[in-house]
Formats: sequence, C-alpha cells, structure tokens
Amino acid sequence: MNEEKYADVLSDWLLELGYTTCFFVAGGNSMHLLASMRTRFHCVAVVHEVTAGLAAEYFNEHSNGEKAFVLVTAGPGLTNVLTAIAGSWLESRELLVIGGQVKSTDLAGPGMRQRGIQEIDGVALCRPICKAVERIEKPVPRSTIESLVAASRNGRRGPVFIEVCLDVQAAPVDRSNLEDNHVETDEIPKIGDSDFAKVRDLIQSSQRPALLLGGGISRATASQLRAQLDELGVPILTSWNGADRYASDRPMWFGRPDTWGMRGANLVMQQADLLVVLGARLSLQQTGFNWQKFVPNGKVIHVDLDPSETSKGHPTTDIALNVDANDVLEKISILPKVSTPEWIALCHKIKEECPLADPQNSIHSDFYDPYQFVMRLSELCMQNDAIVPCSSGGANTVMMQAFLNKTGQVFFNDKALAAMGYGLGGAIGAAIASNGHRTVLVEGDGGFVQNLQDLATVAVRALNLKMFVFANEGYASIRMTQRNYFGGDYLGCDTSTGLGFPDWAKLSDAYGIQSMTLSGDFEDSDEFVDLWNSHQPVLYVVPIHPEQTYFPKISSRVLDSGGMESSPLDDMSPELSEAQRPVVAPYI
Repeated sequence: MNEEKYADVLSDWLLELGYTTCFFVAGGNSMHLLASMRTRFHCVAVVHEVTAGLAAEYFNEHSNGEKAFVLVTAGPGLTNVLTAIAGSWLESRELLVIGGQVKSTDLAGPGMRQRGIQEIDGVALCRPICKAVERIEKPVPRSTIESLVAASRNGRRGPVFIEVCLDVQAAPVDRSNLEDNHVETDEIPKIGDSDFAKVRDLIQSSQRPALLLGGGISRATASQLRAQLDELGVPILTSWNGADRYASDRPMWFGRPDTWGMRGANLVMQQADLLVVLGARLSLQQTGFNWQKFVPNGKVIHVDLDPSETSKGHPTTDIALNVDANDVLEKISILPKVSTPEWIALCHKIKEECPLADPQNSIHSDFYDPYQFVMRLSELCMQNDAIVPCSSGGANTVMMQAFLNKTGQVFFNDKALAAMGYGLGGAIGAAIASNGHRTVLVEGDGGFVQNLQDLATVAVRALNLKMFVFANEGYASIRMTQRNYFGGDYLGCDTSTGLGFPDWAKLSDAYGIQSMTLSGDFEDSDEFVDLWNSHQPVLYVVPIHPEQTYFPKISSRVLDSGGMESSPLDDMSPELSEAQRPVVAPYI
C-alpha cells in the first residue's frame, strides 16, 4: 500500500480541477493543508482573511480560466472571511473557501459551545450563505470534492465552504481507494423554440425595445457578440454587475440604470415598451423600491436561471424564463435589424440632455467635483486596465454614474452586500490576475480604512495598483442620509462627530508606497504621469468637500407610519429643467 497524507491528495485534486492560486492567512488548524498547498499553488499571503476572500472572488472574475481559492484556519479565520462569502453569495460568484478545523475527536458535542481550541461551527455559520457546505471528519473520495467544486461553478454560481479537521489533513491514505468516478457537469437549460418565438415576436413588433444585460451574461459571450449587438438596432443598458458586457464606447449603449444609476439610462428604460432582461435578477436596487412603477407602460421579459428570482413578485413581468441568458442573447443577436429610428433618436437625445455630472451638484473651491473627476479618470484609463469601484458610499455611486468604461476593460462591482472595505481586497485579486497590467481602484476614505491593513500585501507584491481615495473626512452616504432625513444631526459620519482618519502621505510612506495628493489639472502634472505609467503601486488622495452633494438620486419621504415611500426610477432628484422635460416626456 502506497500511503500519502490526505492534504497532499486533496491539493492534487484541486490542482486538477483548475485551481492555480491560493489566498490565505496561515493558522495552526490549517497547517497540514498549507504545507501541501505551498508546493502546488501560487500561494498569496494576506494580512486579513476577509481580503483573502475578496481577492479570490475578484481574481476568478478577471482571470483567463485560472481559478483561485481561499485557505483559512478555524475560529476567527473563518469568522473573518464571512463577509467575503456573503458578498459572493449575493453576487452569484464562484468562490471556494477551505477552512481548517480542530481534530475530529475535539469537536464539541451536542449542546456544547466549544471543546477544541478556537473551535466554532463553520458549517453552521456558512450554510445559509453557501451553495454547499461540508465538514470532513474522515477522508472523503474525489467525487465528494468534485461535487462541492461543481456546486460553486454550475448553474447560479455561489460560494462553497469545506471544513477539514486537523487530524484528517494529516491522515495517511491510499490514493487509489479514493479515486472514484468523476462528477458530470450539469447542463444549463437552453431556451426552447416556442419560447424564443415569443421573445422574437415581441422584439420585432416593439416600437421602443431595450435590452438590459446583467452579470449572468458571460464576458466571453458578450465579447463574441459585440459587433452583432452594435447592428441590432436595439438600445442596450447594463446592470452594475454587467457593466463591462457592453461598454460605454459602443454605439448602442445608453447607460447603467439603477436606484443610484444614470438618469438618462433610467429614463430610457422607463420609456421602453419592451424590456428584455438577460442575466440580471431585478433586485430592488435595479427596479427601485417603487417597483410597481418599473417600466410602467411596457412589457418585461425576465431571463434568469433562478426560479426564485423570476417568481418573487417584484417587479411584475410578462414572460419569465429560467434558461441560459447567454443562449438567449446569442439568438437575439442574429435577428434581423430592428428599425425604430424615432426611438433611437429619442434615446440619443435623452443621453445628450442628461449630463453625467449634474449641474445642480454643489461646487467647492479647492476641492474636486467627484463626477467631473471620475469622467477625467475614465479618459485616462486604457482598454486593458481593470477598473474596481468600491462597493458602497458616495465614491461607489459616482463611479457607477459617471465612469465611461471602454471596450476591453474589466469592470468589477459588488453592490448587493455593499460592504465598506470591499474595494482594496478585490483590487488585490484583480491586480494579481492582471499579470502586471494596471488595476485602478476608486474608494472613499471611510471604506478604505476598513481594510487598509492589506496595503502591506500591495507593497510586498509591488502590485501595479493605482488607488484613488476620495478624502472627504467621513462617510458621504451616511452624512447625506442624516442631512436629508434628520436635519443634519450628524453622528459618527465624519471627523467632527467621532471618526478618525490617517495622514494619507504618512500611511503610504509607512508601507513604502508612493503617494500624491491631487490638485487642479492633475493629469497634466509630470509627477502624476510618471506615477500613473509606472508599474508600482500608488495612492492618490482626491480632496472632496465634506458637504459635497451627490445628484441625481432617487428621493424618498418618511411616512407618518414610519415607513418610506420612494419615487420611481424616472423621477430622480433634482427635477428635470423645463428645457429638458419635453425631450423625455410624455410617456408612450
């Protein structure tokens, strides 16, 4: 009998399943796994486990077929990575997290809180936010591991958590006894002929059709179909997660509609007489909280793999299809060109009349208008750059409303959990997957400090990562909420009400990272150009006034009952001017 350590066998299986990279924080209860993985994978040490999870998620989004997974230890290692697991669960992204656990003989019994040192029930914690979970208390065969990996990759994607007891990691096994039958990959259902005929007929008979492409459309499919979509004659909108499926420089792009989206995109979508939604779950953020007035005078075709999303009851849809959105888009792309010249002209007029930088936003001398800044930044970014907006707050809103992404750029977003601190961890994974190409992160100062310890990872690996921090001394979105709904009674939202922030130059210097505080026409500065074109990490401080406004936005009012009533997506504040109003009204 030829015995091997089980951790070695498990690592070999993962390698054969396409994993190349392991983001990890070392720990005693995962020591045998790490010892095996260090010789088989590109192992990337990070400072905090949440960064490991975020980096692996974004690495998988950006890499060309290579896969990353996460290795954490028991107890706090697992609890620290839960935010990343929750984010990938809500965004339907592949993520494999492997956790160490105490010896199987030290596991707590029924009713006990803990027996082993650092023991916490990782399986119980992860089960609600994972597609599959497994605790390995004795060596399991290859098919078990393959089934767990397949769960993360197949259908509506999501995280999987595997917990391996310490004694099992080190257990001697005969590999041949564990090499059982391989798991077959489930086929995603494709649209039937009769169902597609309904979709085709609605598109061809529509006077104001529009497509909304979501993250369920693969980047590969979107890339293959760009030329056909350019010529289809149908306005194309993208969700935030689908932002790079059809970029801002394409001829039929009309924006990113959303509760915090582009005004023009919201107006186009709301005036459609047919909206075909492909691979977007139509969350309340996408439809607006006043979902009853979503596409008020049009039909909605909703294509999403998950029946729970298409049957949730909001918004009201006319056709719901639980099939492969990529297959539907491929079939739509080869339809005869749709001829609706008046509709296309109106869409262009709306886009022209709705500037990305709303003129009613406040202007403060010696500070940047964040919208104008982001538009200037988007001009500087090149086609092979990876763009990482943060996941919450004013900086996130501005990026999604004003950044004009180019064809070829990978554009990441994590909107569902909207966790502060997501940006840096995700950008680290994107930068490593970029193989030296530039990665651009835009984050608010409030979000950046949530995870700034992993500047150490950026520095140690000398990543080509350009980090733009909107320095407004606080949480812009919380400040705006407290101003709008509570009369400006601020608390815990800025430096004057309890928050503290570092001296950014000193912080960067402490990590050996170059920094620059931007001013004026920064892009003409020799210092900026040199740093921008370097392959080294740089932290740019972008001064934003603490009382900067962030328009347009969907307004809400507090009801006497204590509830909230929101405006529909087409009624963003501030109101349209009298000159603009005739262009976008009346509804059909």
